Amino acid sequence: MAAHTDELRTRPRRWLVTGAAGFIGSNIVEALLRLDQQVVGLDNFATGHQRNIDELLAAVEPAQAARFRLIVGDIRDRETCAAACAQADIVLHQAALGSVPRSLADPATSHDVNVTGFINMLDAARRAGISRFVYAASSSTYGDEPNLPKREDRIGNPLSPYAATKLVNEIYAAVYARSYGLRATGLRYFNVFGPRQDPNGPYAAVIPKWLDALVAGEAVTINGDGETSRDFCFVANAVQANLLAALAPDEVQGEVFNVAVGDRTSLNRLFALLKAGLAEHGHERDAEPVHAEFRAGDVRHSEADITKARQLLGYDPTHDVVTGINQALPWYLSRGRA
Repeated sequence: MAAHTDELRTRPRRWLVTGAAGFIGSNIVEALLRLDQQVVGLDNFATGHQRNIDELLAAVEPAQAARFRLIVGDIRDRETCAAACAQADIVLHQAALGSVPRSLADPATSHDVNVTGFINMLDAARRAGISRFVYAASSSTYGDEPNLPKREDRIGNPLSPYAATKLVNEIYAAVYARSYGLRATGLRYFNVFGPRQDPNGPYAAVIPKWLDALVAGEAVTINGDGETSRDFCFVANAVQANLLAALAPDEVQGEVFNVAVGDRTSLNRLFALLKAGLAEHGHERDAEPVHAEFRAGDVRHSEADITKARQLLGYDPTHDVVTGINQALPWYLSRGRA
Protein backbone atom coordinates (compact mmCIF):
# COMPACT_ATOMS: atom_id res chain seq x y z
CA MET A 1 0.00 0.00 0.00
CA ALA A 2 2.86 2.38 0.78
CA ALA A 3 4.15 2.16 -2.80
CA HIS A 4 0.74 3.15 -4.13
CA THR A 5 0.41 6.11 -1.78
CA ASP A 6 3.87 7.34 -2.76
CA GLU A 7 2.83 7.08 -6.41
CA LEU A 8 -0.31 9.11 -5.75
CA ARG A 9 1.61 11.89 -4.05
CA THR A 10 3.97 12.20 -6.99
CA ARG A 11 1.26 11.76 -9.62
CA PRO A 12 -2.11 13.01 -8.36
CA ARG A 13 -5.31 11.78 -10.01
CA ARG A 14 -8.80 13.25 -10.34
CA TRP A 15 -11.23 11.09 -8.34
CA LEU A 16 -15.01 10.95 -8.24
CA VAL A 17 -16.51 9.43 -5.11
CA THR A 18 -20.27 8.86 -5.23
CA GLY A 19 -22.02 8.68 -1.89
CA ALA A 20 -19.34 11.07 -0.61
CA ALA A 21 -21.48 12.25 2.32
CA GLY A 22 -22.13 8.69 3.44
CA PHE A 23 -20.27 6.51 5.87
CA ILE A 24 -17.78 4.69 3.63
CA GLY A 25 -17.69 7.42 0.98
CA SER A 26 -16.68 10.15 3.43
CA ASN A 27 -13.88 7.99 4.82
CA ILE A 28 -12.60 7.41 1.28
CA VAL A 29 -12.73 11.12 0.48
CA GLU A 30 -10.76 11.94 3.62
CA ALA A 31 -8.08 9.37 2.77
CA LEU A 32 -7.73 10.73 -0.77
CA LEU A 33 -7.45 14.32 0.40
CA ARG A 34 -4.75 13.31 2.88
CA LEU A 35 -2.87 11.99 -0.16
CA ASP A 36 -3.20 15.39 -1.87
CA GLN A 37 -5.64 14.16 -4.52
CA GLN A 38 -8.26 16.15 -6.44
CA VAL A 39 -11.65 14.80 -5.38
CA VAL A 40 -15.18 15.45 -6.58
CA GLY A 41 -17.94 14.09 -4.37
CA LEU A 42 -21.48 13.31 -5.50
CA ASP A 43 -24.34 12.86 -3.04
CA ASN A 44 -28.06 13.61 -2.80
CA PHE A 45 -28.09 13.40 1.02
CA ALA A 46 -30.80 10.73 1.03
CA THR A 47 -28.78 8.75 3.57
CA GLY A 48 -25.56 10.80 3.75
CA HIS A 49 -25.06 13.84 5.95
CA GLN A 50 -23.49 17.29 5.61
CA ARG A 51 -21.86 16.72 9.00
CA ASN A 52 -19.75 13.96 7.44
CA ILE A 53 -18.46 16.38 4.80
CA ASP A 54 -17.81 19.05 7.42
CA GLU A 55 -15.95 16.58 9.63
CA LEU A 56 -13.71 15.17 6.92
CA LEU A 57 -12.79 18.64 5.65
CA ALA A 58 -11.92 19.73 9.19
CA ALA A 59 -9.71 16.65 9.58
CA VAL A 60 -7.37 17.51 6.69
CA GLU A 61 -5.08 20.45 5.99
CA PRO A 62 -6.72 23.56 4.47
CA ALA A 63 -4.77 23.11 1.22
CA GLN A 64 -6.05 19.52 1.01
CA ALA A 65 -9.65 20.54 1.78
CA ALA A 66 -9.43 23.05 -1.07
CA ARG A 67 -8.96 20.14 -3.48
CA PHE A 68 -12.49 18.88 -2.77
CA ARG A 69 -15.67 19.84 -4.62
CA LEU A 70 -19.14 18.52 -3.80
CA ILE A 71 -21.90 18.05 -6.37
CA VAL A 72 -25.34 17.74 -4.79
CA GLY A 73 -27.21 15.43 -7.12
CA ASP A 74 -28.80 12.04 -7.65
CA ILE A 75 -27.27 9.10 -9.51
CA ARG A 76 -30.71 8.40 -10.95
CA ASP A 77 -30.25 11.55 -13.06
CA ARG A 78 -28.14 10.85 -16.15
CA GLU A 79 -27.06 14.44 -16.69
CA THR A 80 -25.77 14.66 -13.12
CA CYS A 81 -23.75 11.46 -13.61
CA ALA A 82 -22.30 12.76 -16.88
CA ALA A 83 -21.32 16.10 -15.34
CA ALA A 84 -19.60 14.39 -12.43
CA CYS A 85 -17.70 11.88 -14.57
CA ALA A 86 -16.45 14.68 -16.84
CA GLN A 87 -14.33 15.88 -13.93
CA ALA A 88 -12.65 12.59 -13.06
CA ASP A 89 -10.14 9.97 -14.15
CA ILE A 90 -11.16 7.36 -11.55
CA VAL A 91 -14.62 6.59 -10.16
CA LEU A 92 -15.19 5.02 -6.74
CA HIS A 93 -18.92 4.32 -6.78
CA GLN A 94 -20.20 4.00 -3.21
CA ALA A 95 -23.69 5.49 -3.61
CA ALA A 96 -26.44 2.98 -2.91
CA LEU A 97 -29.56 2.45 -0.85
CA GLY A 98 -28.45 -0.15 1.68
CA SER A 99 -30.27 -2.42 4.12
CA VAL A 100 -32.06 -5.71 3.58
CA PRO A 101 -35.14 -4.64 5.61
CA ARG A 102 -35.42 -1.38 3.66
CA SER A 103 -35.39 -3.29 0.38
CA LEU A 104 -38.08 -5.67 1.63
CA ALA A 105 -40.26 -2.70 2.61
CA ASP A 106 -39.65 -0.78 -0.62
CA PRO A 107 -38.04 -2.92 -3.34
CA ALA A 108 -38.83 -0.49 -6.18
CA THR A 109 -36.80 2.37 -4.71
CA SER A 110 -33.89 0.06 -3.91
CA HIS A 111 -33.94 -1.03 -7.54
CA ASP A 112 -34.10 2.53 -8.86
CA VAL A 113 -31.09 3.66 -6.85
CA ASN A 114 -28.97 0.52 -6.86
CA VAL A 115 -29.60 -0.71 -10.40
CA THR A 116 -30.71 2.26 -12.52
CA GLY A 117 -28.32 4.56 -10.66
CA PHE A 118 -25.50 2.07 -11.12
CA ILE A 119 -26.09 1.79 -14.88
CA ASN A 120 -26.25 5.58 -15.14
CA MET A 121 -22.85 5.88 -13.46
CA LEU A 122 -21.33 3.03 -15.45
CA ASP A 123 -22.52 4.47 -18.74
CA ALA A 124 -21.46 8.01 -17.86
CA ALA A 125 -18.00 6.68 -17.01
CA ARG A 126 -17.85 4.83 -20.33
CA ARG A 127 -18.81 7.91 -22.30
CA ALA A 128 -16.32 10.07 -20.37
CA GLY A 129 -13.46 7.67 -21.05
CA ILE A 130 -12.91 6.94 -17.35
CA SER A 131 -9.81 4.80 -16.89
CA ARG A 132 -10.80 3.02 -13.66
CA PHE A 133 -14.20 2.27 -12.10
CA VAL A 134 -14.47 0.59 -8.70
CA TYR A 135 -17.89 -0.08 -7.18
CA ALA A 136 -19.29 -1.20 -3.85
CA ALA A 137 -20.60 -4.72 -4.26
CA SER A 138 -21.99 -6.72 -1.33
CA SER A 139 -21.56 -9.99 0.55
CA SER A 140 -25.35 -10.31 0.31
CA THR A 141 -24.70 -11.61 -3.22
CA TYR A 142 -23.72 -14.96 -1.70
CA GLY A 143 -27.34 -15.52 -0.71
CA ASP A 144 -28.11 -19.11 0.22
CA GLU A 145 -24.69 -20.49 -0.81
CA PRO A 146 -23.93 -22.63 2.28
CA ASN A 147 -20.17 -23.01 2.23
CA LEU A 148 -17.79 -21.08 4.48
CA PRO A 149 -15.68 -19.13 3.95
CA LYS A 150 -17.38 -17.31 1.08
CA ARG A 151 -15.34 -17.43 -2.11
CA GLU A 152 -15.84 -15.09 -5.07
CA ASP A 153 -16.52 -17.86 -7.60
CA ARG A 154 -19.30 -19.49 -5.55
CA ILE A 155 -22.60 -17.66 -5.09
CA GLY A 156 -26.15 -18.79 -4.39
CA ASN A 157 -29.61 -17.32 -4.79
CA PRO A 158 -30.27 -13.79 -3.45
CA LEU A 159 -32.40 -13.71 -0.30
CA SER A 160 -33.64 -10.12 -0.52
CA PRO A 161 -34.37 -7.41 -3.09
CA TYR A 162 -31.23 -5.60 -1.89
CA ALA A 163 -29.10 -8.67 -2.60
CA ALA A 164 -30.71 -8.96 -6.04
CA THR A 165 -29.78 -5.36 -6.87
CA LYS A 166 -26.15 -5.94 -5.93
CA LEU A 167 -26.00 -9.11 -8.01
CA VAL A 168 -27.44 -7.22 -10.98
CA ASN A 169 -24.64 -4.66 -10.55
CA GLU A 170 -22.07 -7.41 -11.01
CA ILE A 171 -23.89 -8.73 -14.06
CA TYR A 172 -23.98 -5.29 -15.69
CA ALA A 173 -20.32 -4.70 -14.85
CA ALA A 174 -19.43 -7.93 -16.66
CA VAL A 175 -21.63 -6.98 -19.64
CA TYR A 176 -20.00 -3.55 -19.91
CA ALA A 177 -16.58 -5.18 -19.90
CA ARG A 178 -17.56 -7.51 -22.73
CA SER A 179 -19.54 -4.95 -24.72
CA TYR A 180 -17.57 -1.75 -24.25
CA GLY A 181 -14.23 -2.66 -22.69
CA LEU A 182 -14.95 -0.80 -19.44
CA ARG A 183 -13.71 -3.19 -16.78
CA ALA A 184 -15.37 -2.20 -13.50
CA THR A 185 -13.99 -3.78 -10.34
CA GLY A 186 -16.41 -4.89 -7.63
CA LEU A 187 -15.67 -4.98 -3.91
CA ARG A 188 -17.97 -7.27 -1.95
CA TYR A 189 -18.12 -5.55 1.42
CA PHE A 190 -18.73 -7.66 4.53
CA ASN A 191 -20.43 -5.70 7.36
CA VAL A 192 -18.29 -2.58 7.29
CA PHE A 193 -18.32 -0.44 10.45
CA GLY A 194 -16.53 2.57 11.87
CA PRO A 195 -16.65 6.35 12.33
CA ARG A 196 -19.47 8.25 10.59
CA GLN A 197 -21.77 5.23 10.51
CA ASP A 198 -25.18 6.58 11.48
CA PRO A 199 -26.73 4.98 14.60
CA ASN A 200 -30.15 6.49 13.92
CA GLY A 201 -33.08 5.36 11.86
CA PRO A 202 -34.87 2.06 11.39
CA TYR A 203 -32.19 0.65 9.08
CA ALA A 204 -29.09 1.49 11.12
CA ALA A 205 -26.29 -1.09 11.11
CA VAL A 206 -25.89 -3.28 14.15
CA ILE A 207 -22.71 -1.87 15.74
CA PRO A 208 -23.66 1.84 15.89
CA LYS A 209 -27.25 0.96 16.75
CA TRP A 210 -26.23 -1.24 19.67
CA LEU A 211 -23.64 1.22 20.94
CA ASP A 212 -26.18 4.02 20.85
CA ALA A 213 -28.67 1.92 22.82
CA LEU A 214 -26.09 0.75 25.39
CA VAL A 215 -24.85 4.28 26.07
CA ALA A 216 -28.44 5.47 26.49
CA GLY A 217 -29.29 2.56 28.81
CA GLU A 218 -31.80 1.13 26.37
CA ALA A 219 -32.43 -2.49 25.47
CA VAL A 220 -30.44 -4.15 22.71
CA THR A 221 -32.42 -6.54 20.53
CA ILE A 222 -30.72 -9.55 18.94
CA ASN A 223 -32.67 -11.23 16.17
CA GLY A 224 -32.55 -14.98 16.74
CA ASP A 225 -30.40 -16.89 19.21
CA GLY A 226 -27.35 -14.65 18.83
CA GLU A 227 -25.21 -17.29 17.16
CA THR A 228 -25.72 -15.67 13.76
CA SER A 229 -22.23 -14.58 12.72
CA ARG A 230 -20.70 -11.93 10.50
CA ASP A 231 -17.27 -10.96 9.18
CA PHE A 232 -17.15 -7.43 10.64
CA CYS A 233 -14.80 -5.20 8.65
CA PHE A 234 -13.46 -1.88 9.93
CA VAL A 235 -13.85 0.97 7.44
CA ALA A 236 -10.09 1.53 7.09
CA ASN A 237 -9.90 -1.90 5.47
CA ALA A 238 -12.56 -0.90 2.93
CA VAL A 239 -10.74 2.35 2.15
CA GLN A 240 -7.53 0.41 1.58
CA ALA A 241 -9.29 -2.00 -0.78
CA ASN A 242 -10.75 0.86 -2.87
CA LEU A 243 -7.38 2.53 -3.39
CA LEU A 244 -5.64 -0.75 -4.16
CA ALA A 245 -8.34 -1.78 -6.65
CA ALA A 246 -8.26 1.60 -8.39
CA LEU A 247 -4.49 1.48 -8.80
CA ALA A 248 -4.13 -2.23 -9.58
CA PRO A 249 -2.66 -3.37 -12.94
CA ASP A 250 -4.91 -3.50 -15.99
CA GLU A 251 -5.10 -7.29 -15.94
CA VAL A 252 -6.73 -7.17 -12.49
CA GLN A 253 -9.43 -4.67 -13.45
CA GLY A 254 -12.92 -6.10 -13.85
CA GLU A 255 -12.55 -8.70 -11.11
CA VAL A 256 -14.71 -9.04 -7.99
CA PHE A 257 -13.07 -9.18 -4.57
CA ASN A 258 -14.17 -9.90 -1.03
CA VAL A 259 -13.38 -7.06 1.37
CA ALA A 260 -13.39 -8.31 4.95
CA VAL A 261 -11.10 -9.65 7.66
CA GLY A 262 -11.49 -13.36 7.00
CA ASP A 263 -12.99 -14.20 10.39
CA ARG A 264 -16.48 -14.26 11.84
CA THR A 265 -17.97 -13.01 15.08
CA SER A 266 -21.30 -14.10 16.52
CA LEU A 267 -23.81 -11.48 17.57
CA ASN A 268 -23.53 -12.71 21.16
CA ARG A 269 -19.75 -12.17 21.13
CA LEU A 270 -20.17 -8.81 19.43
CA PHE A 271 -22.49 -7.70 22.22
CA ALA A 272 -19.89 -8.74 24.81
CA LEU A 273 -17.12 -6.91 22.93
CA LEU A 274 -19.13 -3.71 22.76
CA LYS A 275 -19.93 -3.86 26.48
CA ALA A 276 -16.27 -4.45 27.31
CA GLY A 277 -15.16 -1.61 25.05
CA LEU A 278 -17.63 0.80 26.61
CA ALA A 279 -16.47 -0.20 30.09
CA GLU A 280 -12.89 0.67 29.15
CA HIS A 281 -14.15 4.14 28.19
CA GLY A 282 -16.01 4.68 31.46
CA HIS A 283 -19.42 3.53 30.27
CA GLU A 284 -19.92 0.26 32.13
CA ARG A 285 -23.32 -1.28 31.51
CA ASP A 286 -24.94 -4.20 33.34
CA ALA A 287 -27.13 -5.13 30.38
CA GLU A 288 -28.31 -8.29 28.70
CA PRO A 289 -29.77 -8.43 25.20
CA VAL A 290 -33.40 -9.06 24.37
CA HIS A 291 -33.90 -11.80 21.80
CA ALA A 292 -36.49 -11.52 19.03
CA GLU A 293 -37.43 -13.56 15.97
CA PHE A 294 -34.93 -14.09 13.16
CA ARG A 295 -35.13 -11.29 10.60
CA ALA A 296 -36.49 -12.04 7.12
CA GLY A 297 -33.85 -12.12 4.39
CA ASP A 298 -30.91 -12.51 6.76
CA VAL A 299 -28.07 -14.95 6.09
CA ARG A 300 -27.21 -17.18 9.05
CA HIS A 301 -23.40 -17.07 8.79
CA SER A 302 -21.01 -14.96 6.76
CA GLU A 303 -17.24 -15.20 6.57
CA ALA A 304 -15.02 -14.16 3.68
CA ASP A 305 -12.12 -15.84 1.99
CA ILE A 306 -9.84 -12.85 1.27
CA THR A 307 -7.12 -14.85 -0.52
CA LYS A 308 -7.92 -13.39 -3.93
CA ALA A 309 -7.72 -9.79 -2.71
CA ARG A 310 -4.47 -10.53 -0.90
CA GLN A 311 -2.88 -12.12 -3.95
CA LEU A 312 -4.10 -9.81 -6.73
CA LEU A 313 -4.49 -6.48 -4.93
CA GLY A 314 -2.01 -6.76 -2.08
CA TYR A 315 -4.91 -6.22 0.32
CA ASP A 316 -3.88 -6.65 3.96
CA PRO A 317 -6.54 -5.69 6.52
CA THR A 318 -5.10 -3.55 9.29
CA HIS A 319 -7.99 -3.94 11.78
CA ASP A 320 -9.87 -6.96 13.11
CA VAL A 321 -13.19 -6.54 14.89
CA VAL A 322 -11.59 -5.82 18.29
CA THR A 323 -9.09 -3.22 17.09
CA GLY A 324 -11.76 -1.69 14.89
CA ILE A 325 -14.21 -1.32 17.78
CA ASN A 326 -11.49 0.18 19.99
CA GLN A 327 -10.61 2.73 17.33
CA ALA A 328 -14.23 3.58 16.53
CA LEU A 329 -15.55 3.88 20.09
CA PRO A 330 -14.25 7.41 20.83
CA TRP A 331 -16.00 8.68 17.70
CA TYR A 332 -19.28 6.96 18.56
CA LEU A 333 -19.14 8.28 22.12
CA SER A 334 -18.35 11.82 21.05
CA ARG A 335 -21.34 11.94 18.71
CA GLY A 336 -23.83 9.64 20.39
CA ARG A 337 -26.16 10.25 23.28
CA ALA A 338 -23.37 10.00 25.87
